[in-house]
Amino acid sequence: MRLVVARCQVDYAGRLTAHLPVATRVLMIKADGSVLIHSDGGSFKPLNWMSPPCSLREGVDDDGTTLWTVTSRASAKGPEDTLRIRVEEILSDTSHDLGLDPGLRKDGVEKHLQELLADHPAHLDEGLTLVRREYPTAIGPVDLMCRDAAGASVAVEIKRRGEIDGVEQLTRYLELLNRDPLLTVKGPVRGIFAAQEIKPQARVLATDRGIACAVVDYDALRGLDDPSSRLF
Repeated sequence: MRLVVARCQVDYAGRLTAHLPVATRVLMIKADGSVLIHSDGGSFKPLNWMSPPCSLREGVDDDGTTLWTVTSRASAKGPEDTLRIRVEEILSDTSHDLGLDPGLRKDGVEKHLQELLADHPAHLDEGLTLVRREYPTAIGPVDLMCRDAAGASVAVEIKRRGEIDGVEQLTRYLELLNRDPLLTVKGPVRGIFAAQEIKPQARVLATDRGIACAVVDYDALRGLDDPSSRLF
């Protein structure tokens, strides 16, 4: 992982446009190819980013200022995305080999949700059957890999609370999975984003990317809130 602290200006062009004026920021270039731009304020989320697969080219603009150009290829979902980072001054530039990550070990409600939905995938979509839990990819495991009634592959990402980060995570998985010809024999791999609660912004983003949303009733799945067993 490469971490650069720099005074920079950032411009994004693609499905929309965005501009960040010159300021000191952290530029994170990860081994998977993703590029993230962070500030010291706000939340943990980056100000802007580019998800893999993408390419980073370092050069100079007409004024001789360092220019990073990050590009992702065009797809059926939209035009080519371009992130231009004009670096005016580098304050720090370090690289670190983080090694292999063992992955997130889920516990509590989220882990149990995955177990319950693995046993009852049709709760998410009628006719859905489980292929494998923790389906491996180059950027981490997909919670559930399933098949629908037509035999098409379906990737399921499960969260306790569904937010934009979860949709982005599932989007990256789908981009990789849809390059596997064995998974796309019956059509593109589609995604289901499942959570006990899904934030409105996350639902809008998921819908825009063709990802289905499923709100999961944890108690009903556990059999603790079966309406047929109620007296009143």
